[in-house]
Parts: sequence; C-alpha cells; structure tokens
Amino acid sequence: MTTDHLSEPVGNLAVKDFTALDQDLTVTGALAQIRRQGAAQQIIYFYVVDAAQRLVGVLPTRRLLLAAPEARLRDIMISRVVTIPDTATVLEACEMFLMHRFLAFPVVTPDHRLAGVINVGMFSQFTEEAIGLNEAEHVGEIFERIGFRVAEVQGASPLKAYRLRLPWLLATLGGGLGCALVTGAFETTLAARIILAFFLTLVLGLGESVAAQSVTVTVEALRGRAPSRQWFLRALRKEALSALLLGATCGLTVAAVAWLWRAQPLPALVIGASIAASMVVASLIGLAVPAALHRSHLDPKIAAGPVSLALADLCTLLLYLNFAAHTL
Repeated sequence: MTTDHLSEPVGNLAVKDFTALDQDLTVTGALAQIRRQGAAQQIIYFYVVDAAQRLVGVLPTRRLLLAAPEARLRDIMISRVVTIPDTATVLEACEMFLMHRFLAFPVVTPDHRLAGVINVGMFSQFTEEAIGLNEAEHVGEIFERIGFRVAEVQGASPLKAYRLRLPWLLATLGGGLGCALVTGAFETTLAARIILAFFLTLVLGLGESVAAQSVTVTVEALRGRAPSRQWFLRALRKEALSALLLGATCGLTVAAVAWLWRAQPLPALVIGASIAASMVVASLIGLAVPAALHRSHLDPKIAAGPVSLALADLCTLLLYLNFAAHTL
C-alpha cells in the first residue's frame, strides 16, 4: 500500500465550508448572521474570529443555542483551540484525530488566520492507514529518542551505521566526561561526606528519568504545532509545577531513608533538597531542548534525547555537589 499521500500538506485538503463569526457579535446577532448567510453543510463547530480574521475561539453548536441572547461570543467561546498548521502533513493530522478524538480541526496559516477545516469523515481512510503504520513507527520512535532512525540504519553498511550512530553517542560521551570532571573537582567534599557518594547514582538516575519523561511529552506536544512564545510559557509553568511536586516527593522520600539509615540529618536534608531542585531543572531541560530544536527546524525526536540527558546529568551533578560543598 502506498502512503505517499500521507506526506501531503493538510492545507491542500482543508475545506472552505465553515462558518466564521466575529467575537463581538451577540448570540442574537450570530444567529441572525447564520440565517442570512447560511451555515456549513456539516455543522460541527462555529469558529470565532477577531477583526483581522484571526482565529480566537471555537463555539460548539449546543453552547451557542443555550447561551443568553445578549451574551457576546467572546464570553462564551472556548478560547483554547487545538489547531493544525496548514503546513502539517496528512499523517500529522491523522495523529491529531487519534490523540484528541475531536470531530473536526481548524486549519490555520502562520499568522493564525482560518484557512479551512478538516473533519473526521475526510480522514477515515487516512486514519486507518496511520493506525496500520503505528506499530512499525512505534519501534522507530523508540530508537529516534536515543539518536538515530531505524530506517536509516537497517541495511546500511557497518561504516554507514557507525557514522549515523556515533554523533549522538558523542553527546552522551561528552556528558559523561563532563560529569567525571565535575566529580573530580569535588573530591574533597565526597571524601569528607561519604554518604553523598552512596546516593550519587540515585540522584543522577532521577534527573535522567524526569528529563526523559519531559522530552517524550514535549515531542508529542510539538507534533503538527508551530511552538509560540505563549505555548512555551504555558508548557514551562505546567512542567515546572509537575516537576516541583515530583521532586518534592522523591526528595522527601530519599531524605527520610538517608536520615534513618545513616543518622545524619543535615546531609540527608541536603540530599533531599538537591534531588528536588535537580529534578525541576532536568524537567525544564527536557522541555526546552526539544522546543529549541523544533524552533530551529531540526528534528527533536533525533537529538533531544541524547542532548537533554547529557545536560541533565551535568546540571544535576553541579547542583548536588555545589549544594553539599556550601552547606556541609
């Protein structure tokens, strides 16, 4: 089965049969406009635009019909709209339908003007093909997280496979050497407080784990999306709060274990606080690296994993040993 059409821009398939309403209209005015101009043949959502015809919200039919007649559309619309860029591929659009389970998506231009609409009926065949590809792609995505594409490596000569796989392993190698140098710089601190060495692997492992989770979530969120400043700030706040809760839980748990095990309260508190801080930093690295790569038109699935984990290790170790050196 050929799947070339899955790479076609979705903007080529978006239909113009949609109803756009100005955000300053009242419900009464909106209904009057719909009666005068008619509505889309398959009404799923009404789309709310500003004076420059930029998409600012979506209005389900039920919400429009049940709202007070004098209510303004901008007050009753859903302002957080999931959109698809007109440059996204058909495959990316299929993934959006599978991920969000919506009946339709607005297709927008780079300046957020409404270019058309795609609905689930148009993509039933394409979605089935995307599901068929899912199992094979799942394996490929796992390897993309660690730095190379399976399709490129399969069937390649040993030398070509070496060239494809080495660059991103160098990121891990560089991070490991950097960690070794940092640890060497704090040799005196580790020797004076041997308890710090006992938990060193755990601290690094927690940082890597939360960074890998953030990378996975961010890469999925960036599919079919052009990341804006507003999106990044919202994601940053959400990721920071989640990481803070995770870090606090893990930090308190490890601090309690260290305190009970070694009966050294101050080092135990230092270890717990370092874990909490390093997990927040590692999580934000896992968000920022894929977003920066995507912004630079690089594939975040390939480079984000190795780079994020290397940076997370270095930052985690610096926080852990610096905090210990200045506190103990």
